[in-house]
Amino acid sequence: MLLDIKSKITYNTYMSNFKGEFMKKTKWSINEAKDLTSKVIIVTGANSGLGYEATKIFASKNATVIMACRSLEKANEAKEAIIEVYEKANLVPMVLDLGSLKSIKSFANEFKSKYNRLDILLNNAGIMTIPYGKTEDGFEIQNGVNHLGHFALTSQLFKLIKNTSESRIVNVSSLAHRQGKMDFDNYLFEKGNYKKMKSYAKSKLSNLLFTYELDRRIKEKGHDVKVLAAHPGVSSTNLGRYVVGKNGDSPFLKFALKLGQPADLGCLPEVRAALDESAQGGEYYGPDSLIQMRGNPIRVKSNKRSHNIEDAKKLWNFSEQLTNLKFDI
Repeated sequence: MLLDIKSKITYNTYMSNFKGEFMKKTKWSINEAKDLTSKVIIVTGANSGLGYEATKIFASKNATVIMACRSLEKANEAKEAIIEVYEKANLVPMVLDLGSLKSIKSFANEFKSKYNRLDILLNNAGIMTIPYGKTEDGFEIQNGVNHLGHFALTSQLFKLIKNTSESRIVNVSSLAHRQGKMDFDNYLFEKGNYKKMKSYAKSKLSNLLFTYELDRRIKEKGHDVKVLAAHPGVSSTNLGRYVVGKNGDSPFLKFALKLGQPADLGCLPEVRAALDESAQGGEYYGPDSLIQMRGNPIRVKSNKRSHNIEDAKKLWNFSEQLTNLKFDI
């Protein structure tokens, strides 16, 4: 996800968040990842941007990749493009609309009827800074898709995930989580005061609170599942198409394109979180250069609010209520 250039990052904040991280960073290459034959991976939003590039990498390692996309037509187009590069790629497009609890349930049931394992669930899909709108179920759309949709999906696939040895769940957050604040009295902007970046930042903070709470609960139960998070820094994708200036131009995107990196590099933190054998549950991956805006994927730190245990528990319970799902671990 893209970085809001209005974010004020001081030198002291930089040092406190990342002190020692660059001293310990290690180079990681996709070449270190083992062959993924027999592995089943779901990538949400696999038809474009980071999801598309991650899908290409998994396909190159011989995984079976479920391309979970809102548009089956676009998913098939992306599949054909990947097959042109990797002729033997095992790609399975399936319809998934994260803005519809009905669609999520249908996708989960169809997947479970066809597969008896799920090695990696990559919750990659997202929308950014779009005008106010609601999902099919009446949720404010950014938090409805980015967090609640993936919460519902993970919940309904979790039994299969925990019954698959050495499985992983990877949630994709953003540098924008630093601007996020939890407000459970107006989480879905029921009381108004909607601002595009405020909503997006909250959804990305929610991704991290969910990641860390799920990791804690899994560790308490002793399941063989790792839960991790990642962010792409500043990446040149179509995600930021709604970020516009006062005059209708896009100075933000021009800035991002200059300092950012292409999607095939931006996807590497989430791919590393999914495949690096040394990665541990509860870790967070991002780029190593320009204050995490670009570079090689390394383990990084998220802000203090993302580790607020009370907020994480509240969000978990709130998410269960909103989705009408009991997320059993």
